[in-house]
Amino acid sequence: MADERARYFRRLRRLRRSARRWSVLAGGLGGAAAILTPYQGLGLPDAFWAAAAGGSFALTYWRWSDLRALAARPAPPAPDPVASAEQARARLVAAVERLPAGRTAVAELRRNRARLALRGSAALGAWDRLDRAALTMAGLADRMTGPADPAVLEAAVAEQSLRDLAHRVASVEKAVTLAPPPARPGLESSHRVLCQQLDEGVAAYESLVAAAASYVAEDGTAGREHPSVSRLTEAGDLLRGFAAGLAELRQPAVVTETGSDTAEAPAAFTAWIRK
Repeated sequence: MADERARYFRRLRRLRRSARRWSVLAGGLGGAAAILTPYQGLGLPDAFWAAAAGGSFALTYWRWSDLRALAARPAPPAPDPVASAEQARARLVAAVERLPAGRTAVAELRRNRARLALRGSAALGAWDRLDRAALTMAGLADRMTGPADPAVLEAAVAEQSLRDLAHRVASVEKAVTLAPPPARPGLESSHRVLCQQLDEGVAAYESLVAAAASYVAEDGTAGREHPSVSRLTEAGDLLRGFAAGLAELRQPAVVTETGSDTAEAPAAFTAWIRK
């Protein structure tokens, strides 16, 4: 809404300035044509003056017509300050999230903000445990493919449900302090049940994260040597053979029976070259 109102007034100002410019130009060209046109016949230059003046008058008329039509329309209503602030904040967050480290920073800020809302609550300890487990699960999720995909989705749903439960615990705690004495026992009992459900849910989530870590570990080893180890071993053997061949080349040349000074090629280096 704010953009519509600002766009309306910007367009109105542009049309007013354009109409004034064309009015001045049309008046100048019309006066020049009236003065410079000779009384006895019109030449080719005079025709250009007259055409420019006529075109300027036409454009001036159209600009003033557009301005009157736009001014007759009611301006869009003024925006709500609260809605404008929310839109500006949403645009700022979207701009920050497009940066390389912006998404991580925004997620960390939201996590700290949610934790501050639980300050002093009995759900804070379970919330911290859930945070640590969720960060570990986020690091494992990219490596859980194939049959482990449903577990990743279940973990995301369970995390959101447990966070909602933690906020519910905090809300019930605040209600207990405000409730009249006759209603407090029932609220305290419900609070204890919610806390127990939260602890059990976080413990189950931690068990799921441990199982995910075991899956990733077993999927990475699977009883075989890692490919990078074999490649490094082959590269090391190649460098050692090359170094041994260079060392043998520095030895003195051996004179053959025919009297030439040609040295024998080292066996190790020759074998490496043939590869």
